[in-house]
Amino acid sequence: MTKTKVAVIGAQGRMGTEAVGAVGSAADLELAGAFDKDDALGDLGGATVAVILSVPDAAPENVAYCIERGVHCVVGTTGWTDERLDAVRAQLADHPGVGVLIAPNFAIGALLALEFARRAAPYYESVEVIEQHHPDKVDAPSGTAARTARVLAAARAEAGLGDVPDATTSDPLGARGARVDGIPVHAVRLRGRVAHEEILFGGPGEALTIRHDSFDRASFMPGVLAGVRAVADHPGLTVGLEHYLDL
Repeated sequence: MTKTKVAVIGAQGRMGTEAVGAVGSAADLELAGAFDKDDALGDLGGATVAVILSVPDAAPENVAYCIERGVHCVVGTTGWTDERLDAVRAQLADHPGVGVLIAPNFAIGALLALEFARRAAPYYESVEVIEQHHPDKVDAPSGTAARTARVLAAARAEAGLGDVPDATTSDPLGARGARVDGIPVHAVRLRGRVAHEEILFGGPGEALTIRHDSFDRASFMPGVLAGVRAVADHPGLTVGLEHYLDL
C-alpha cells in the first residue's frame, strides 16, 4: 500500500503534537516531517499534504509556501479574514490542482452541531452563541463560533427572519458580547477548558440548546485525518470540513 506523505507545520503546539501522533499512527499515512516556527520547511520532507497548525500570523505564509510547491493543505489555524481567504483563492488560480481545506473545527460532533443549528435557525426568533476555551487561546471569538454565527445568520436571512430581538440601548462595558453578522457571540476563557460551544435558541415558551464539548484534543484527530485523506480530491479552497463529509 502506498502511503500518503504528510508534513505537520506547528508540530510543537498542543494541536500539532496530537497531529504528529495521529499521522504517525495511521496505517495509510507517513509522517514526512514535523516543523515548527524556527525550522526551514525546505521540500517538506517530500510531503504531498501539509497539516498546518501554526499561529494565525504565520499560517497564511505557510499556506502560500505549500501552494507554490503543489502541496495540499489541511489548515486548523483560525484568524482567516475575507482578505486572507481571497489571497488563497488568487494563488490557487495559478495552481488549479492543489486543494486547501481551512477547518474552523475538526471535531465531528462540532460539525454535526453546526448542521443541527442551521436546520433549527429558521424556527426561532432569538439565538445567541457562547464559546468557551482555555485562556492561552489568542483570538476571540473562536473560528468555530464565528462560523456558526455566519451560518445562523444566513439561514435566518433565507427564512426571512429579521434581526435578533434585543432592546439593549446601553452597554458601555460590552456585556452583550460581539456581533457576528448580527448574531450575539460570547467568548469565555477559563483554565481547564479545551473547546466548548453552546448555541442557544429561544421562542415563546420554549428554549433549545445545542452544545458540543471537546474535553481532549484527541477529539479533533479523526477530522484532521479525514481532511488529509480527502483534500487531494477537492482542488481549490474549501472552508469547513463538513463539505468533505456530506453534512
